[in-house]
This record gives sequence, structure tokens and C-alpha cells, in this order.
Amino acid sequence: MGFFKKKAPGSAEGADWLIVGLGNSGDEYAHTRHNAGFDAVDLLADDLGARYWKSECGALCAHVEHDGKTLILAKPQSFMNTSGGPVSKLAAEYGVPADHIIVIHDELDIDPGTIRVKFGGGLAGHNGLKSINEKLGGPDWYRVRCGIGRPPGRMSVTDWVLSRPKGSAVEDFEAATALAAEAALYLVGHDLAAAQQRFN
Repeated sequence: MGFFKKKAPGSAEGADWLIVGLGNSGDEYAHTRHNAGFDAVDLLADDLGARYWKSECGALCAHVEHDGKTLILAKPQSFMNTSGGPVSKLAAEYGVPADHIIVIHDELDIDPGTIRVKFGGGLAGHNGLKSINEKLGGPDWYRVRCGIGRPPGRMSVTDWVLSRPKGSAVEDFEAATALAAEAALYLVGHDLAAAQQRFN
């Protein structure tokens, strides 16, 4: 983990936090359940007044300031199961330690419209998290988990996560991504216990 040596916060070379939204790039995946992380990071970028996105280390990135801290918002452009590459490269490039990385992702085992905040722990079979865990060399980073629920009937998990919510489910999905954006920003200025008390 030595390559995550902290650079000067707020300097051109360094950043204080890396907030990553997971998803698959391409119009066919836009606003699907599996792209909850992308949607949350887009909301966060809007809230923080991000002016433009640029391609860095295999991700689309926006650099913003919040409460005196430099944040990098990132959407890896590799497919979900190789998200770890861009995340680890960005962390190394900007000197962000693993415990200052927040990953926003979809979660089958949480009810739609709700979120959970955690640090470390299991990966819940999520391929994006598995890739990040492998590339960072461990699980000790923050996750903001957007609830999407389990598929109905005999629908496969793959079909469920790669589909777009419809009807009333749209409101639940949008509520979860908005909460996730809020929770990620809250984590930047507060400890885990405070974030869990507020959002879990």
C-alpha cells in the first residue's frame, strides 16, 4: 500500500478524498439499477458545481472543492468487473489513502429507496467491489450502498440489475441515489458512526 503515500492536500498533485460511482459506460446502461453509483456521482457533481469532466486513469473525473477539501468524483469507464484498475490508479496518482475512498454502488440486499453506509467488510458478491478490493489490496474503504432490492419472480439477477426502474420504482431509485450522494458528502466531514446514525 506504499504507493498511496499522501500528497499535499489541496495541491495540484494531491486530493483529500476520492468518491467513486460504479456503473457501466454506454447509453444502453444509463440509469439502470447497476448504474446507481454513476447517477449518485452525477447528482453530487451538480450539487458541488462541477464545471467539466475529464478522462483520467480510465475514469471520467471532476475535481471539486468542499469545505476546504479537494474531492475527485470519478466514474470508471471500464466495465463494472474491472473498476478496480481506474480506482487504484487514481488513488495512486493523487495520493489518496484507501480510507479516504468512498465507493457508491447498487446493493441487492437493501430495500429500494434506502441506503446503508459501511466501512470495510464483505463484498456481497458485487463484481465491482471485488475488483476494487483486489486492486487496493484489501476491503478497508467506505461504501455507500444504494438499495435496489431483489428481482421479482423468476427474473435473473443479471436482467434485474441491467434494467431501468419503471413506474413507482423510479421514485425509489431516485431517492436512493440522492441519499447516496448526500451520504458520501457527509462522510467527508463526519465520522462513520455519525453517518450511519443519520443514513442507516
